[in-house]
Amino acid sequence: VANTGFLSLCAYGRVTGLAVEAGAAVSHITSVCMGQTQREATFRLGVAGGLLSGYLHSLLLDSPNEPSALKALKRKTVIQMKKQCCYVSMDYEGDLQNQGFHHPARFQAPDGHCITLDKERFCCPEPLFQPELLHQSSPGLHYLAWQSLQKVPDHTKGDMVGNIVLSGGSSMFPGFPERMCLELNALFHDTGCQIQVLASPEQGTAAWAGGSIAASLTSFQQAWMAKGEYEEHGAEYVH
Repeated sequence: VANTGFLSLCAYGRVTGLAVEAGAAVSHITSVCMGQTQREATFRLGVAGGLLSGYLHSLLLDSPNEPSALKALKRKTVIQMKKQCCYVSMDYEGDLQNQGFHHPARFQAPDGHCITLDKERFCCPEPLFQPELLHQSSPGLHYLAWQSLQKVPDHTKGDMVGNIVLSGGSSMFPGFPERMCLELNALFHDTGCQIQVLASPEQGTAAWAGGSIAASLTSFQQAWMAKGEYEEHGAEYVH
């Protein structure tokens, strides 16, 4: 049992930093210092891949595409379309207003219908930064990351800012690392801090990779809990 934010950092070869996790069901921001998660600096966002897939489908139902083809789309196909066609905009409001910056994409559904995605391509992931688009009152992931960094001790802040890592399938949208970096640098512009966001081609499975790394470390071998210990002390013994 381990915190996925910590495991995501392990996948990047770090034990101190800020993990930005955007998965299928939930997104998290976790500050970790020397392997210890900072609970008061951990935040949760209810926007993740599942909601974004539903949002993409609803956006498409309002598009000029053939309604019958859209209504027949299976969830698995919508997820495939999302992964293949969607991206994060660097200037959401500007791109919405200027159609010249739209780059339509065509997607062929398994039933042979071709679906054209226009502004839906960059509208779909935007709730990660603007949850109000999905009627959620929480701030976006970038602002939660900023809040988390405000809560860590000053002497660790420098290490945190230099080790912001991405994890989870919903962080894989093209443009997501650049947008996160852009937004954080805007929030930190008065501090002189230059934010860097670390992305990896394997970030979608970073927590799993980090788990295998952590579990194989020599230092970890003393941390296993035997079945007998669990039976004697119960689940509380994990803590």
